[in-house]
Amino acid sequence: MASKIGVILLNLGTPERLDLAAVRSYLAEFLSDPRVIDIPAVARWLLLHGIILRTRPRQSLEAYRTIWTESGSPIKDFGLRLTQSVQNLLGDRFDVVLAMRYGSPSIPSVLDQLADRGMDRIVVVPLYPQYAASSTGTALELLYRHAAKQWNVPSLSVVAPFYRHPLFIKAWNAVLREELPDPAAFDFYLFSFHGLPERHIRKSDRSGHCLSFPDCCISGLEKIPYCYRAQCYETAQQMAHGLGLSADQFAVSFQSRLGRTPWLKPYTDKVLAELPGNGARRVAVLSPAFVADCLETIEELGVRGRETFMQAGGTDYHWVPSLNDRPVWAEAVAAMVREQAGALPVEQMIV
Repeated sequence: MASKIGVILLNLGTPERLDLAAVRSYLAEFLSDPRVIDIPAVARWLLLHGIILRTRPRQSLEAYRTIWTESGSPIKDFGLRLTQSVQNLLGDRFDVVLAMRYGSPSIPSVLDQLADRGMDRIVVVPLYPQYAASSTGTALELLYRHAAKQWNVPSLSVVAPFYRHPLFIKAWNAVLREELPDPAAFDFYLFSFHGLPERHIRKSDRSGHCLSFPDCCISGLEKIPYCYRAQCYETAQQMAHGLGLSADQFAVSFQSRLGRTPWLKPYTDKVLAELPGNGARRVAVLSPAFVADCLETIEELGVRGRETFMQAGGTDYHWVPSLNDRPVWAEAVAAMVREQAGALPVEQMIV
């Protein structure tokens, strides 16, 4: 009989507990990553320990208080629920586990766990629809690094960024039909994606194409396969098409910026403040950069985004929850795993 195939569903992470020490530990691990704050190591250490970790943990703790549930952090709770659903759909041929880039369950611990279970073939599903070096890139780097340390190095097959995968778009369309039964009830739709420093986009582009002219992303996908911004626009276009929206009925924006260096524009908070004055007083907001709701969606968009929009004169603000553990999304993930598993060798060669 063929051996089992391990499956790792890979997401960002979360503090372990709702207390200052746990939040500080999480932020320290997250923001010390050179793929997140990509400046020289000494400067990054000074910035992190001299400024950020002195104030941000307490601010973040208050934000986490608004989203924490009896089951803990939503991103982890939804991740565990999704893992179980995908396991049920795939059956005994697969062994599905959740891993987090920061916090637990950690990538090294999950790889060791699968090795202990005798699995030398693993399908990895980075739960980031669009590729960025600070999300997919850093998670895969750690995964490859630890896998390479194992005496029996496993065969790894990674699901590619699925920003326009038909099953991903289908899952979101199902969510939108459920959450927005009457698309005409809104003047405008805002697709808000997690932001990145502009330098990250340029570092992924060796041709000089990215951010070199206003409409670079319209023709960027084929030229720059790692362009996060172009992938975001493609996702929004696909979803807008599913909603039957014209070009003047939706926009793309970027949230969660940090620091003073230029990040991808337009900024979500600025757009929300401007929309009512431009005649869009009834707005639906969603973030297809996330497949599980977390601080950036529930608190940043659902709470602060609403406040910004309503204070600017808006009358109806509808934040659309993410895919989370919905059955249609679990089915999509299971299908992508089966698809990717076909690229794995039937058995490892033993020399």
